[in-house]
Amino acid sequence: MAMTTTGFVVSARLLWTCRKPFVRTSASPSWSVILSRSAHQTGYRRPGQPKDNRWFWQRINFDFSKGVNGVRKHLGLLKEEFVQHWEGPDGKPLEIGGRSEAYLKLGRNNTTCLLYGTLCSVAPRDGETRYSGYCSMRSKQPFGAFDSKKHYDLSDFNILHLRVRGDGRPWMINIGIENYFSHQKDDIYSYFLYTRGGPYWQDVKIPFSKFFLSSRGRIQDDQHYLLQDKINTIGFTLGDKADGPFQLEIDFIGVCNDTSHTEDFAYETYKRNPEV
Repeated sequence: MAMTTTGFVVSARLLWTCRKPFVRTSASPSWSVILSRSAHQTGYRRPGQPKDNRWFWQRINFDFSKGVNGVRKHLGLLKEEFVQHWEGPDGKPLEIGGRSEAYLKLGRNNTTCLLYGTLCSVAPRDGETRYSGYCSMRSKQPFGAFDSKKHYDLSDFNILHLRVRGDGRPWMINIGIENYFSHQKDDIYSYFLYTRGGPYWQDVKIPFSKFFLSSRGRIQDDQHYLLQDKINTIGFTLGDKADGPFQLEIDFIGVCNDTSHTEDFAYETYKRNPEV
């Protein structure tokens, strides 16, 4: 009986000890201060800016106009994926800078593309431009719905086939690919296009192995072959330093597979510091 009473007393003391109120010491943080900080300090407040004492649901912006505009934009892009191949480009300026002008429009019979304009090698007096005298046109990066990038996969072909009619000027064909680093955004693959001039069409076949790597108009020492499965854009550049009007009419740009062409890359690939 005595042991039972002792056990009851011990259990009562333990229960009373567990139910004692929490005594805060000087080193422990104030829970009321912590709760007030988490409720009111939701972000950085500039010095001198009045304190925002509203509740968190009162600070939420319930304006859905941004989301509606985004959905409308991407639905429009989704529509363009189906109807874009039925529409042709309109005549509009494609000027990058300087005094040269370039325009792109459909031909007279609405089946060809006409690139025309005026080349001027006089540098503008803006205090920054040192060189001038070129015109460049590049197709836009194709985008799908929800800003997804689209690429042209031409890995099954090895020849670029063009049917053009120029004015005798030398042009340059530029192919842009998808790069993985931001400092490679200006890298393009180029090759020369010599037009004969006159009223007759000219069929030009250029192997993809002939395109060389350049960046901002400078040929790179370290050459790499063209990645044909990540092609984004194709364009033309004129920079023969002959001021005056120019025009280039394009019937079509296609690709083909020539089994007799077995060259992988026409230029030497080497390492600057070869391993010994």
